[in-house]
Amino acid sequence: MAVESDKVGSDGKVWSFCSMPFWQTTHASSSSSSTTTTIPTTSSMHHSVHHQSQILQSLDRSTHQPSTTVSSVAKSLLPTRRRLRLDPPNKLYFPYEPGKQVRSAIAIKNTCKSHVAFKFQTTAPKSCYMRPPGGILGPGESIIATVFKFVEPPENNEKPIDQKSRVKFKIMSLKVKGEMDYVPELFDEQRDHVADEQILRVIFLDPERPSPALDKLKRQLAEAEAALEARKKPPEETGPRVAGEGLVIDEWKERRERYLARQQVEVVDSV
Repeated sequence: MAVESDKVGSDGKVWSFCSMPFWQTTHASSSSSSTTTTIPTTSSMHHSVHHQSQILQSLDRSTHQPSTTVSSVAKSLLPTRRRLRLDPPNKLYFPYEPGKQVRSAIAIKNTCKSHVAFKFQTTAPKSCYMRPPGGILGPGESIIATVFKFVEPPENNEKPIDQKSRVKFKIMSLKVKGEMDYVPELFDEQRDHVADEQILRVIFLDPERPSPALDKLKRQLAEAEAALEARKKPPEETGPRVAGEGLVIDEWKERRERYLARQQVEVVDSV
């Protein structure tokens, strides 16, 4: 009988343990474990706070660094703002005359609010040159530059339309402070501020075949020649005109002639 009571007692314990819900077991285990945890001291708390502040500072630096690098990369990818307006914008037209020196023209205008220096460069300095090779333009000022090139004879009996030139030209710009004399050394001294405006390709035109590009080239060359002749002339005097040596001599001659004429009249009358 004692054995049976033990079995019943043991079964009762087993069933009572199995009937306990699982959250009570979890709570009990957590409560027991919480009682065994140690209370942190003041020094350990200060160390953890300092460690967290270091982590936050490193995260702050890591978030700022990519933004600066991204902004610098974005600025480098953006196209450079043009300081000059070119016409034609990216080509130089030459009449195709093999064995001769031919001319092209390009209009350059300053579109900035400040003075801008420009400079030509070419891959064939021995057979090409520019007039002027560089200069300084004021705000809104423009000029027509003339480009000279020697046309090589064709190889293997190539046709003019198939003849291609590997020569290229480049126009560079640089902002300057006010009016000054142009010197090429400006672009070497301020190399970091120099901008490449445009690379110009050479295009040959048939001089015997009329075309809008050929007509425009002739007009630009005529305007460039007229502007060059105007610059050669001395500036007109705007102040009061002073009698020169020639005017004094002419006036003396006129007085002497009048005096001689009166003398002749008096001699005739006396006779």
